[in-house]
Amino acid sequence: MTTTSERAVASRMRQMSQRISQSVFDGSRLRVVLLVDVHEGAQQQFLEAYEQLCNQVASVPGHVSDQLCQSIENPSQWLITSEWESAPPFLTWVNSEEHVRMVQPLHSCVRDTRSLRFHVVRETGGPAAEAASGARRLQTAPRIGDGVIRHALTFTVKPGSEETVAKILADYASPEPRVDDTTRLCRTSLFMHGNRVVRAIEVRGDLLAALRHVARQPEVRAVEEAINPYLEQDRDLDDQESARVFFTRAALPAVHHVTAGQEGADTERVALYYPALEGRGMRLAELLAQQDAAADGPDNPVLRSTIFQRDDVVVRLIDLRAGLGADPARMLGLGDHTRTAELLELLDTDALGADASSLKKRAALQEGDFARLLTLTRMDLITDRRAPAA
Repeated sequence: MTTTSERAVASRMRQMSQRISQSVFDGSRLRVVLLVDVHEGAQQQFLEAYEQLCNQVASVPGHVSDQLCQSIENPSQWLITSEWESAPPFLTWVNSEEHVRMVQPLHSCVRDTRSLRFHVVRETGGPAAEAASGARRLQTAPRIGDGVIRHALTFTVKPGSEETVAKILADYASPEPRVDDTTRLCRTSLFMHGNRVVRAIEVRGDLLAALRHVARQPEVRAVEEAINPYLEQDRDLDDQESARVFFTRAALPAVHHVTAGQEGADTERVALYYPALEGRGMRLAELLAQQDAAADGPDNPVLRSTIFQRDDVVVRLIDLRAGLGADPARMLGLGDHTRTAELLELLDTDALGADASSLKKRAALQEGDFARLLTLTRMDLITDRRAPAA
């Protein structure tokens, strides 16, 4: 017989599963699938490059195992699968400069790649496999998403060029939102904080197809060419390898998303920039995610929150019921004020200015201090565009 308390817990779990559409911080094991299309005649070169990469990956913390498979129908098609203890160690590695260098020999012999990442929900097998699965962490319940994939890109421009770059990025014509019968661009929001640019996109369907579609649009290509002289990292869009490395480094994946309510006419979109101390970006993102997961109730001004993280760059994109004056601490991702000290310890406050550094020295933040920190982390909105009927 189910008790009242058990029903309450089950109801809460269902509510949470509907509210949280994505998070990499639940401790579940991760399965990564990489589909690779190798140039004709380059199979042996690809195999040798993989074996070298495999030996290096074996020592990466969190890595469990991997397999390399070749199609029985088309020798140019390969499949690489790997298992990780959880998503954070994989993301830390795959977003690192070390990874960019490691995979370079592979890219010289491949025509196309596609990476897919999955949390392990269930696994089957004999008694030994069942015993092993009991000892390893599996996702406890399927997530209920909203059909929208969220992704972002970030890069820096040369100091002094910020105003010029902002004007270029604000004035371009919107690309065609329809990618194909199953994929559509929904929304693009572009922000700046100092000389850092963040472009967040929302897609229904296939993210990779949408990114390739956008890159081909003449309006977008013209903008990319126009900002090229101002980028701190050089790139040549006519050089496939140069463009690939740039956009690999610019990728700012979503690591957590919460939806707590329906958007209204007065909803405001805000982005907050949290520069982390070296090596602490993932922990900072996890701390913000824990606060998002705990925050609930009609008094919470945050309707939606998405946390993006790569290396030491953490960005929180939030949609608010009301203006910024409602609750600065909640908007900063600090529903639990006791976690403020840890947030400040993880932040590179020097990157936010002397005002932020002085807050780090306080024994405890007051309400006015939260408002100051919110002002320091808030990014400038350059443009926020929705596709028709998105």
